[in-house]
Amino acid sequence: MTLVRYEIRDGVAVVTIDNPPVNALAASVWSEIDEAVQRGVADAAAEAIVLIGAGTTFIAGADIKAFELLKTPADSMARSEGTHALLKRMEDASKPLVAAIHGNALGGGLEVAQACHFRIATRNAKVGQPEVMLGIVPGAGGTQRLPRLAGAAMALTMCTGGKPVAAPEALAAGIIDQIVDGDLLTGAIAFATAKARAREIRKVRDIVLPADAVTAGLEACDATRAALKRTAKGLRAPYAVVDAIEAGLTLPFDQGSVREREIFAECVASTESKALRHLFFAEREVAKVPDVPKDTPTKEIRRAAVVGAGTMGGGIAMNYANAGIPVLLKDVDQAALERGIATIRRNYAVTMSKGKMTAEQVEQTMALITPTTSYDGFDQVDIVTEAVFEDMDLKKSTFADLGKVTGPDCILASNSSTLDIDQFASASGRPSQVLGHHYFSPANVMKLLEIVRGRQTGKEAIATSLKLAKKLGKVGVVVGNCFGFVANRMLAYYMREAYLLLEEGASVEQIDRVLTEFGLPVGPFGMQDIAGIDVGARIRQYLKSIGKSRAEGPQSAIPDRLFEMGRYGQKTGAGWYKYDAPGSRNRTTDPLIEDLANEEARKRGIVRRPINDEEIVARITTALANEGARVLEEKFATRPGDIDVIYVYGFGFPRHRGGPMFYADTVGLPTVLSRVNEYRARFGDYWEPAPMLEKLVAAGRGFYD
Repeated sequence: MTLVRYEIRDGVAVVTIDNPPVNALAASVWSEIDEAVQRGVADAAAEAIVLIGAGTTFIAGADIKAFELLKTPADSMARSEGTHALLKRMEDASKPLVAAIHGNALGGGLEVAQACHFRIATRNAKVGQPEVMLGIVPGAGGTQRLPRLAGAAMALTMCTGGKPVAAPEALAAGIIDQIVDGDLLTGAIAFATAKARAREIRKVRDIVLPADAVTAGLEACDATRAALKRTAKGLRAPYAVVDAIEAGLTLPFDQGSVREREIFAECVASTESKALRHLFFAEREVAKVPDVPKDTPTKEIRRAAVVGAGTMGGGIAMNYANAGIPVLLKDVDQAALERGIATIRRNYAVTMSKGKMTAEQVEQTMALITPTTSYDGFDQVDIVTEAVFEDMDLKKSTFADLGKVTGPDCILASNSSTLDIDQFASASGRPSQVLGHHYFSPANVMKLLEIVRGRQTGKEAIATSLKLAKKLGKVGVVVGNCFGFVANRMLAYYMREAYLLLEEGASVEQIDRVLTEFGLPVGPFGMQDIAGIDVGARIRQYLKSIGKSRAEGPQSAIPDRLFEMGRYGQKTGAGWYKYDAPGSRNRTTDPLIEDLANEEARKRGIVRRPINDEEIVARITTALANEGARVLEEKFATRPGDIDVIYVYGFGFPRHRGGPMFYADTVGLPTVLSRVNEYRARFGDYWEPAPMLEKLVAAGRGFYD
């Protein structure tokens, strides 16, 4: 199969990359581009060469699967040596070589374009070097050619941030030479012909930066490293990018290229890169539900409704409005509705203040949200999301109402974070249409949507939910219906250990600090103060009423004591921390927490002790991995990657660690099992190892083997 086509058009060799869907640079594509360019050089019928992509894009990057073949730094060095040599052959073409860019020129795609003599693009095209998102640096000359074209400051921004740049900005920076408003190929042929007749060729690698530009570039490198200390905690790749660009500023091109290849090889072999590449593929796998075929019919969601205008309900309504879907927002009385609408408007005002929306866009979006105190119009909507108080009887009553007031094919979703979806389904009278849509707070910001499958949920409802998640800008993950589903079921074990570590001698501040240094955006106690201590307390009250608890083992009384004191977190001005005022984020340590920890430790006969940072990380991550193994064995999650995606997008588990299950594999499952058994001996049988964990260790396998 030919992936690169060659033809002569108006005296120009047109080389078309045709490797759908995104013209990824598989090994065969690289070699066919090389052959086609050399053919154009030798072809007497061609006075210039145009490189263009078929379909909707130029080249969206390298084939990421190819990185899995690079097992050692030596493998990477050999691979990149061949790529660098190929691009130099392109650059040495004796006829003008023009890259014609539409869609995206990303990663290796931009590096190919930079090896051409000139670059033109459509006005809506984008260029970028996003390799840092995969824990690597540009490995095909990107850190050497881009500073020569655009200057070091621009190259540093693009390569450490990974965000693409629109064509007009790329033109201003010197990355592209011309924007084409008409037909791209026609414009490219005309541009290439003009360059041929002017006998004009420009090799990017031969551009010499003046001394003052080099000095400014080195200063930009130092400033970027300083900034990365705040924005790239725990990451190596952004710093590696700076090292590679710095090499390009201080060394001749060939020597700088060797240094880039060395840095690239180190990065590809790193755990950071493996973790980020793992998540890249895991995120794409979550949409594949084994018994829901790709061609399962889906319902078009044109109108929606949300019941409950509180924090979560308002955020969910915003998701629909942001996607251009009209939504009814219902609450029990006008006062509750007005509070909800006021909160939504404040959220949009913040977005507008950041320059992300205009006043006109805010009003257009707000107009899509219709507040109501009745079920009028619910018979016209395609989906309803219930977001009322987390109370089983109230939710069942709501679903009974929804079963009567909505159309027979309307999907009924619950935003419950813990409760039994099957009970809601039964109350509705049409269980095939009922499932969970568990959003994470704040619902209009967080990208995860846990799609909870009930016992009788229909496949069409699942497929529709996955499609809807994409439309809403969410990552939808299908999970089974157990208490807490996957995210909160595992979180209960995470929190159990945080509470017990506090009673055993660690402090709130230490535990939060250790876990943020590990890579989480916020520690467990800071997270609870944001979410509200009252939320968890009410769930525990419900569980107590039915004779259950959130996790096996001893449960600390401290969070319930804080609830009884009215200390709900930021919203009341006090929780695990003190705050300047209700709603404030400025927190200080509260000695009361240490007093409570001492008191509860005495009640349970615990002699408090100093706890080192390593034990905190080990206890909490081991609890997650052990319970995650149970979730997998009980088939409430389809794959370990689904759990990793849930924790990265739902709770901010550090991407560069790959999620709790991938992280367990990097630690080594024998080590994880050894810790579980050690904790069992120290603390009790509630630390019983998951059977799957024992089986995998016995077989010498990991979660991903």
